[in-house]
Amino acid sequence: MRCLVTGATGYVGGRLVPRLLAAGHEVRCLTRDARRLRDVPWAARVDIAQGDVTAEDDTGLTAALRGIDVAYYLVHALGQESFEDVDRLGALNFAIACERAGVERIVYLGGPVPPGHASAHLRSRAEVGDIFLRCAVPATVLRAAVVIGSGSASFEMLRYLTERLPVMVTPSWVRNRIQPIAIRDVLRYLVSAATVFPPPVNRAFDIGGPDVLTYAELMHRYARIAGLPRRVLLPVRALTPRLSSYWVGLVTPVPAGIAKPLVGSLIHEAVCTEHDIAEYIPDPHDGLTGFDAAVRLALRRIRDADVETRWEDSRRSGAFAAAPSDPLPSDPAWSGGSAYRDERSHYTAAAPEQLWRVIESIGGEHGWYSSRLAWALRGAVDRLAGGVGLRRGRRDPDRLYAGEALDFWRVEEIVPGELLRLRAEMRMPGRAWLELRAAVDEEDRTVYEQVLVFVPRGLAGHLYWRSVAPLHGLVFGRMARNVARAALSVRTAPRPAAGSSTGSRRRPG
Repeated sequence: MRCLVTGATGYVGGRLVPRLLAAGHEVRCLTRDARRLRDVPWAARVDIAQGDVTAEDDTGLTAALRGIDVAYYLVHALGQESFEDVDRLGALNFAIACERAGVERIVYLGGPVPPGHASAHLRSRAEVGDIFLRCAVPATVLRAAVVIGSGSASFEMLRYLTERLPVMVTPSWVRNRIQPIAIRDVLRYLVSAATVFPPPVNRAFDIGGPDVLTYAELMHRYARIAGLPRRVLLPVRALTPRLSSYWVGLVTPVPAGIAKPLVGSLIHEAVCTEHDIAEYIPDPHDGLTGFDAAVRLALRRIRDADVETRWEDSRRSGAFAAAPSDPLPSDPAWSGGSAYRDERSHYTAAAPEQLWRVIESIGGEHGWYSSRLAWALRGAVDRLAGGVGLRRGRRDPDRLYAGEALDFWRVEEIVPGELLRLRAEMRMPGRAWLELRAAVDEEDRTVYEQVLVFVPRGLAGHLYWRSVAPLHGLVFGRMARNVARAALSVRTAPRPAAGSSTGSRRRPG
């Protein structure tokens, strides 16, 4: 089949594409910026189209759907302001474009539909599903509750809450029942949906794993599997979903803007009301993956640094900058005003490839080669301001892709062996970039080059820069020296090339 996947830069979409390829399908990916898929292992095996489902001009969307048999809709505006309106607009545009292009089937992954008053998040998911079911193209709407897998927002929230809080004051919703599902089973349903449903089938299906548990039981079982002492949970009725989301945003890598709709969804019980999908996609001979097995698989992926995709990588704060050869945005005509720069360089006796290893592995567990306290404080301040902080870490300890999250930065551009450009995603009155280079001067000496650029927004931006500038000598000056020195201890033995492990060989966890 010829399949279009929207949301291929996201958590589920990034895992679905290689599995569709492994099943023998042709795949086209629709993304707002094609460079976000440039470095993924399967990029050379797919057709990448550029377009936006929410754009007024649907030229890119119409062209992307031309010749497509099955269209996967895996995008949502969770975390954005007015996300219900954005989701509605995107679904309507997509449905209309699919009708015009003659697509044979739409496949959508949504959420459960609880009885009574639903949260805004679940209400929006249900509305998107209804839009597809009412259009002229037959649709398969899969409704999943909590998805358990390494890198999923729901799993990261569960993991960090359980690991960081041996004693926790909990809201009453921790006693609500949930039917979680492993990411491997979600992907199995999605891949099968390309071929198993005859055209007349136009309906929604509940999908879930074999276990029905309360959120409190999820935490207790996670603690047991992870080898942690039993957690003490103290339910408090007065702890509202809004207050709970702020607490989740403070303790876990999931910011309050994402935690709020997720927590809001947990105030409802999320249990499958039917299992009709088994008529078309029978359960595996050994059954669907249980919660305990899903957690073990996810923890193994995290321990082995083999996390395929993460929920953070689908979030973005703005468009990509220009081509790699373009300078940083320090031209006042470009930025609309002043741009501050902090430039540093340091020679090293290491080879350029040794220096590059240090540059590409920066952040996450490796840190930022300067005052850990200063970086930790900046991350804490960002969390208190509602930002992402430093807890997002890295997807892989050694390699980076353009577009993925790195602590409170986003990889805007990477030229292997030469350049790493990061765009700041912390809360600040302006925009900031950090550029790291491994260069060679005229005398064939290896030099580490580091440039920080800040484009202020209004008077607050200028005051912000002047207030933090004295700290730059301590933080960024030490960082330049330590990166150059760290390169001397790097071994130059070859490592596997990017993309040497194909997605089709992975077992998702």
